[in-house]
Amino acid sequence: MKNFFETPSCESCAARLNNVFCTLDDTQVNELALDKSCNIYKKGQLIFYEGNRPTGLYCVNSGKVKIFQTGEEGKEQILRLAKEGDLLGYRSLISGEPYSASGSVMEDAVVCYVPRKTFFELLNKNSELSTRMMKLLSHDLKDAEARITGLAQKPVRERMAETILMLREFYGTDDDEIIQASVSREDIAGIVGTSTETCIRIIADFKHEKLIELAGKRIKVANLQGLIKAAHVYD
Repeated sequence: MKNFFETPSCESCAARLNNVFCTLDDTQVNELALDKSCNIYKKGQLIFYEGNRPTGLYCVNSGKVKIFQTGEEGKEQILRLAKEGDLLGYRSLISGEPYSASGSVMEDAVVCYVPRKTFFELLNKNSELSTRMMKLLSHDLKDAEARITGLAQKPVRERMAETILMLREFYGTDDDEIIQASVSREDIAGIVGTSTETCIRIIADFKHEKLIELAGKRIKVANLQGLIKAAHVYD
């Protein structure tokens, strides 16, 4: 028997309840549900392309997505990661500019699409949604400033340790304390801003120093305080 894809329900969607759309009332949720569409994306599939103009925004229902820019030599620089509940493409949609980056699936994902008209109508009707969007944009700017500073001032080893800590916090861990995401070494290098070869070497160093353990491509933080010290991250 053929399996049919069941579109996620906005009313009961846990991802929606954990993002800016949690502010919508019942009528507005119904509007969102009527106008949105959802698709299944396979690992490696592009959701949107750098340079194209947005016609709506995307919401990750399940799976993991990377937002990246491609350099002149084809090397990816990963700008941020997205998981369940995260929105994609909203900055370009709000500014009316082409996408400054591309979005690609790291693990099979279900992603919903909200048309531009629907999104802006909800913004006009719901002041709390507008406020949350402004906070989200401000948070993005703060993260971008911190990233620029880190790339300019931090050694690669520190950035690598900080990236592993970020992945641990962002994706969480399973019962064995293994990060719940299989992130390729190429993608980790793209986040850190270094070559894949350097990424592999530093991961091997961290393993030798017993800061981390490896389970295939997945990483377990074996010495949290040691990795924090290596990252020079302090509260």
